[in-house]
Amino acid sequence: MSLEKQSPCKVNLLLNILGKRADGFHELETVLYPIRVCDRLSFARTAEGIQLSCNAPGLPTDARNLVYRAAAMFLEAAKIRDGVRLELQKNIPLAAGLGGGSGNAATTLLGLNELFGEPLLPEQLQLIAADLGSDVPFFLQDQPALATGRGEQIQPLGAFPALSGAAFLLIHPGFGIATAWAYQRLARFPAALNGLPGRAQKLITLLQAADLRAAGAEFYNSLEAPALEKYPLLALFQEFLRNNGAAATLMSGSGSTTFAVVQGLDAASALAEKFKARFGAANWVVAVPA
Repeated sequence: MSLEKQSPCKVNLLLNILGKRADGFHELETVLYPIRVCDRLSFARTAEGIQLSCNAPGLPTDARNLVYRAAAMFLEAAKIRDGVRLELQKNIPLAAGLGGGSGNAATTLLGLNELFGEPLLPEQLQLIAADLGSDVPFFLQDQPALATGRGEQIQPLGAFPALSGAAFLLIHPGFGIATAWAYQRLARFPAALNGLPGRAQKLITLLQAADLRAAGAEFYNSLEAPALEKYPLLALFQEFLRNNGAAATLMSGSGSTTFAVVQGLDAASALAEKFKARFGAANWVVAVPA
């Protein structure tokens, strides 16, 4: 038996860091939005062991890969002696702030649970996901969500009327930003490191109304403070997008992907062409409906 699943990514409409915790993680509140730009994972049962292949050169296919680790933790928790063969087709850029690896890990848990006849309950999958990484639990479901704690506490939200009919333009500049580096550099930006709680709920309230520009004005990412200082090109991207009609623009997660929100896919596609004309065709640029 085998099966195949799509593994989507996300953007952070808000990432508000509330300080460093005693356990070394950061307390935060973030509004996560699923984006239908997907990697693809295929799963097959084998006699024993874990075999992982991937089309991305240089991406590890051993225990350094979240997919491999998710598979190992699943098999152990479910007490399964059989093995699995996994094939990962990467379309989402690496180190992009889009949660591609976290989504792959969650999709692996969901796929293997289906492949082996649902031996684990949703609560068990949640515990494994939280152990794998802060973003992983979000991808066990497919709704926008508020995430708190270190990001592992997920509260699914309904559709946002402010994004009805809107589209996202995603831009990756060809380089990544390491998450650990971004958080370490926050110490130089006390206001970004110790944000005021409540910004997430304010944004959610605006997104639940129908005014995209009012909601977009509250998009915020604490990690832009170190990222835009080191990579001013990303600030130039945002300035260009705002000046050409974007209702909102922000860096997602720890970067380096910058996204814009516009009214409609046609407008997003037109903005993509303007962007390419201004900054060249070397960047990864994708327009997708909200």
